[in-house]
Amino acid sequence: MQVELVSPERILYTGEADMVSCRTTDGDIAFLANHAPFVGALGVAPMRISSPEGTVSVAVHGGFVEVRDNRVIVLSDVAELAEQIDVERAREALERAEAELRTDPDDASAAAALARATVRLQVAG
Repeated sequence: MQVELVSPERILYTGEADMVSCRTTDGDIAFLANHAPFVGALGVAPMRISSPEGTVSVAVHGGFVEVRDNRVIVLSDVAELAEQIDVERAREALERAEAELRTDPDDASAAAALARATVRLQVAG
């Protein structure tokens, strides 16, 4: 199946895949060839694009996924391929968010920053 991962700045990935797995706001889902049509909102989570050539790991920070006619289109405001992630910057963001949450456990902005940094570090390995 054909996969396209698009952010506002550019197309991050386009190619063939055997499987795409991601997390929607309703939970984890994987798409294989001939999957039924699907549209869903994406959560902040890793996404994996698997093909015979290997696996592409992506940090996705929300957006939408559409599956139709053996085509998976991911539209995300922010998405980063594993090799594009600045690990040191992500660690610093994680530490800042954890410190802010220790001061104010109800800080939604810090909780969101923590989730983004955690996903970046997971994807970067």
